[in-house]
Amino acid sequence: MSKSITHSFYFEHAPEKVWKHLTDTKLLGDWLMPTDFKAEMGHQFQFKTRPKTKFSFDGTVYGEVLEIIPQHKLIYTWQGGSSRDNITLDSVVTWTLSPKENGTELMLEQSGFTGIKNYLAYVIMNMGWVKISKRLRKQMDETAF
Repeated sequence: MSKSITHSFYFEHAPEKVWKHLTDTKLLGDWLMPTDFKAEMGHQFQFKTRPKTKFSFDGTVYGEVLEIIPQHKLIYTWQGGSSRDNITLDSVVTWTLSPKENGTELMLEQSGFTGIKNYLAYVIMNMGWVKISKRLRKQMDETAF
């Protein structure tokens, strides 16, 4: 059994601005987590946050860019566990941008939550993406370009 998280967010900003916040290292690090992300095919990167040892999470999300269609789609892996050698969550994040009247629809899918071992991660991250999207919205509203 595999579960996926899906959310649709609407932003009153052009796709170019939404894309910039998804792919610019500093902007992404400000609303999501500090990162060394680069919007380059095959780039391996990390997101860093506080470890949650009681949940066997070392505080590092390991990723690799799988697909880029500028201002339309971004796909990367999202792996985590107690260490790089002990990955317990092996998922894929897909961002899809669609221009809408006066803004952009941003679709999020995170797939790959398998079995009972990923159930808690699924529940926490499903709620977490909604909370994080509010930080993204606030950052875009406050950023002029």
